[in-house]
Amino acid sequence: MTDHDAGLAFVPLALGPGVLLELGTIQVWGWADEPLRLPSGMTAYGMVTTGQAQLADAETGPFTLNAGMFFMLPDGGAVSGGQGLAILLTGYRGLRHIGGPLEMAGRLRYIDGCSDTLLICPPRLGDPCLNHLHIPPHTDQTPHTHPSVRIGVILRGTGECRTPDGVFPLQPGMGWYIPTGCLHSFFTEDESLDVIAWHPDSDFGPRDDDHPMINRTVIPAA
Repeated sequence: MTDHDAGLAFVPLALGPGVLLELGTIQVWGWADEPLRLPSGMTAYGMVTTGQAQLADAETGPFTLNAGMFFMLPDGGAVSGGQGLAILLTGYRGLRHIGGPLEMAGRLRYIDGCSDTLLICPPRLGDPCLNHLHIPPHTDQTPHTHPSVRIGVILRGTGECRTPDGVFPLQPGMGWYIPTGCLHSFFTEDESLDVIAWHPDSDFGPRDDDHPMINRTVIPAA
């Protein structure tokens, strides 16, 4: 599917091997048991949804990742085993990262009683980030939009994504894409919902003149 095909509606993505979505500099791939070769020259953000995966690149690995774990590789590599989703971005080099599994809730407050954890923080202001969004049971979220695309996967629980174009059931192991400006909200009943969400940009992050090393460096007056 291309960005033209996706339009401005919420798009469910069935996880399977191969390309699931193409959005210019962003590609979304799935894997299931068979190895997924991650191209060099692209930063890959990956999430393991089921089973156990092996991750490696030219410099490190292999690493074993269980369901609910996530990774970022800056310049190609491979993931095999289990099932999951990978978001590939050209024109950006991230920092190698492996983390998880997810905690039971996020560490930061979000709208309507939801919570969020920054799983992979932007190394610089404006860089991409990866988030864990936790939506408690009996949540009827306020409809809202985002200024850039959102891509991710459902890790735990069930619920719905409600949009002007329809209601989309959510279940573990399904990927999804929300275009820029798409009005949407999440709804849960008796189960909570845990979502991994990738953002291509951020209005948060360190700058050359504002980061912990320089902020906590004190030069005595002469």
